[in-house]
Amino acid sequence: MDNVKNNDIKGVIGQKKVKKQIKSAILTKRHIILVGQPGIGKTTLVKALSDILPSENNKKPPFVRVQGSPDLTSEDLLGDIDPLKAIEKGPLSLEAFTPGKIFKADGGILFFDEVNRCSEKLQNALLQALEEKKVTIGSYDVDLNAEFIFIGTMNPEEASTEPLSDVFLDRFDFIYMEAPETQDFEEKIVKLKGKKIINYPDHLFKKTIKFIRNLRKDEDLEKHPSVRASIGIYERAQSNAYLENRKEVTAKDIKDSLISVLSHRIRLKPSLKYKKTTKNYLKENFEEYFKEELTSSGDDP
Repeated sequence: MDNVKNNDIKGVIGQKKVKKQIKSAILTKRHIILVGQPGIGKTTLVKALSDILPSENNKKPPFVRVQGSPDLTSEDLLGDIDPLKAIEKGPLSLEAFTPGKIFKADGGILFFDEVNRCSEKLQNALLQALEEKKVTIGSYDVDLNAEFIFIGTMNPEEASTEPLSDVFLDRFDFIYMEAPETQDFEEKIVKLKGKKIINYPDHLFKKTIKFIRNLRKDEDLEKHPSVRASIGIYERAQSNAYLENRKEVTAKDIKDSLISVLSHRIRLKPSLKYKKTTKNYLKENFEEYFKEELTSSGDDP
């Protein structure tokens, strides 16, 4: 327990409240669903958790990732009975059972990315595994000798493949993760994760991040850009300048990357969709916000 209490979850900048809630949950081995938009670091945060879990014999606890998909079956996750071995060893022999991914998470974390994409059948199979530590494969009952913490992620804006039942959701604590709390945190994340090609002037960089953060608060949008958008602009603006044989980024380089990086990452509210396109909306907002920089670089908005 002291290992969880005294060690920070590394690799994730900021998110102090979220880190505390997760540590609070895993201290008592409670299962979690981490809710947040794509690109805000949910996966990075969960991966870092295995570093603070108590280890046995100096061995790092396992981290097993499952990607949510409508095609994922309970056999993929839990395991299956090999009919030939069942005939040879006996129908109730454990030797006839081929364990699935869930067994590999024993003593560690079972990370289920996009849990809201799993089918009702898979939800029901997980219910028994989470509650009783036992799974049923066909007509067989197999003891589930695996102690793990189940951590799922969910995008609140994405429609579920099948609705998650109240019975299933009742097994979890929900922890809500937002975009980086401050401009400073986001700047650090972008510079850490993004590729550095050429110089990106500090005043332009700060203004770029501020522009993205303003879009997240824009009341005309129903879908907002993630940190991946900030990283995308940072990298593409540098690439544009490099291709033009410039030694540093200008406002024009940022403008030229705008539609490619941002247009699919935002969505206008229905009341605005018939008035203007997403591309025009972005262009108008950018040219107004960067008016001074565009003018000084000779690219009049």
